[in-house]
Amino acid sequence: MTEEMVEKESGAKDMQKIKIEQHTFMGCAWFGAWLFTIGYLHLSFWRGVLAIVIWPYYIGVHLSALVR
Repeated sequence: MTEEMVEKESGAKDMQKIKIEQHTFMGCAWFGAWLFTIGYLHLSFWRGVLAIVIWPYYIGVHLSALVR
């Protein structure tokens, strides 16, 4: 068997490339900003947990208003 026949049989030419993206830097920056906000505002533990849920919502609302 030639190399071309092996590639055709295995479907090697039809395979799609998979691109893996890592967003570690932005995740760490977001987490650091969240910790800074909790420390700056002197929030208690439960208010800090609440902030992790509410803070992204308000940022999204604010940014979506800027896009319009």
